[in-house]
Amino acid sequence: MDIYQRRVPIILIIILVGILILQYVTSEQNIGKLIDFETCELYIKDSQISIKQYLNEYDSKCLEMKKLASP
Repeated sequence: MDIYQRRVPIILIIILVGILILQYVTSEQNIGKLIDFETCELYIKDSQISIKQYLNEYDSKCLEMKKLASP
């Protein structure tokens, strides 16, 4: 097999792009950014180990809704 054939680099690129897409899809399923509706704080939950990691960031829309809902 000649390394300088036209098909070999194209096949390698397609395989590498496929691997990158697969890694992106699986990482998106494992980690999700969520909102704690009691405190409006953002956290990340890892679905494999079920641990919440708070990010010390707050969702502005959630805070506004809490202000409107409180008397």
